[in-house]
Amino acid sequence: MKEYRKMNIAFALIPVLTLIASLIVCLRYLGTGPHIPIVFSAAVAAAVAIAAGFKWEEIEKYIIETMGNSLQAIAILLVVGILIGTWILAGVVPSMIYYGLLIISPKVFLIVACVLSAIVSIATGSSWGTVGTIGIALIGIGETMGIPLPMVAGAIISGAYFGDKMSPLSDTTNLAPAMAGSELFEHIKHMVYTVGPSILISLVLYGILGIKYGSSTLDGSNIEIILNGLSSNFVINPILLVPPVMVIIMVIKKVPALPGLFLGALLAAVLAMAIQKASLDDVVNVAHYGFSSDTGIAVIDKLLNRGGMSSMSWTISLILVAMAFGGILEKTGMLHVMIEKILARANSTGSLVLSTVLTCLAINILTASQYLSIIITGSMFKERYAEQGLHPKNLSRVLEDSGTVISPLIPWNNCGAFMASTLGVATLAYLPYAFLCYINPIISVIYGYTGLTIEKLGNDEVETESI
Repeated sequence: MKEYRKMNIAFALIPVLTLIASLIVCLRYLGTGPHIPIVFSAAVAAAVAIAAGFKWEEIEKYIIETMGNSLQAIAILLVVGILIGTWILAGVVPSMIYYGLLIISPKVFLIVACVLSAIVSIATGSSWGTVGTIGIALIGIGETMGIPLPMVAGAIISGAYFGDKMSPLSDTTNLAPAMAGSELFEHIKHMVYTVGPSILISLVLYGILGIKYGSSTLDGSNIEIILNGLSSNFVINPILLVPPVMVIIMVIKKVPALPGLFLGALLAAVLAMAIQKASLDDVVNVAHYGFSSDTGIAVIDKLLNRGGMSSMSWTISLILVAMAFGGILEKTGMLHVMIEKILARANSTGSLVLSTVLTCLAINILTASQYLSIIITGSMFKERYAEQGLHPKNLSRVLEDSGTVISPLIPWNNCGAFMASTLGVATLAYLPYAFLCYINPIISVIYGYTGLTIEKLGNDEVETESI
């Protein structure tokens, strides 16, 4: 950063406080979405940057660069929209719901949803891939069983992020140790101490919710109506389970997400024409505008009226404006000024871990990116952990305990926006039930203050880290 720029904490806080105030006003009192408050806050951030000596041309470049970093996520969202629409038209989602209703008990449904999501996510290394495949079906099954959808979404997301953290195939699981300077499998083993208790507590809570809602809301006649409605409007066939299985296998084989998801949608389009007797016109329209269900059964119609590229426009615009705001804060140094103030107070192991968690949370909120939360926090805290004689795997664990799992709890974050759009449940609605996502960072902070599982560097390692 050039010397003539006079960025200080007072300047840096102006756009942040503007964002907080405008979001409260618009979300709580005006009932509008978060887009315009973020756009307004980005404009304020740009004005602050200009006052600090930056030129508009530079700021515009920062915005475009940061938006460019979100293009992969946007492309995946568009393909997921196509995939959802074609999977419904082909009968893939209806078949998964149909068979799920036959074999899963409502009392254990939330536990099953969490465990299945965790298994798929460990196998694929992708929380997004898990939610975009098995998550869609689990939402449908939960809806037809009468279990509140925010609970279902919370269980799916908890399982998906448990698997994402513990899989060596996950991008964030590889990124965190790379930024902290620890070894991949050492990092994964160290995470067991925090994520293990987190998932166990979550499963107990889902079991309690399942007992409360699973027994009181199940109506055998309603289930029969739904099963008959699905079988009357779609051909239900085990072969229709091939697309999700194929997508999961491709992800395990490290086929990139975009072609993997697109091939899953393409196969569904073929099955829609071959099995459901849909026309090519039907396939193209559903891929673009989504599926329109008119079975006369409210639960089925509510569940199946979704998908298509157009359904992702709200989410994509939210990601773009959030990335613009985050790009200005990061590139002009406002974010770094705030982090430096936090670092100045991190003198003990407990306060250092707490500072790491809060910084990851702040960057997730301000930049809308879990990757930036891991990269920026990891690079800025790495030296401080070494100075306190802490092994790098402590930092890599905390980065994942906060940077990764907090991201789906923020509505305008890439992850939060994706989960809400794909599952059809608002981020703030499922937030209270995504137990793992906030239990995990709490346990991490407790360990920091108590010293449990916090590993120190040996004398030789301390010298190496110092060098």
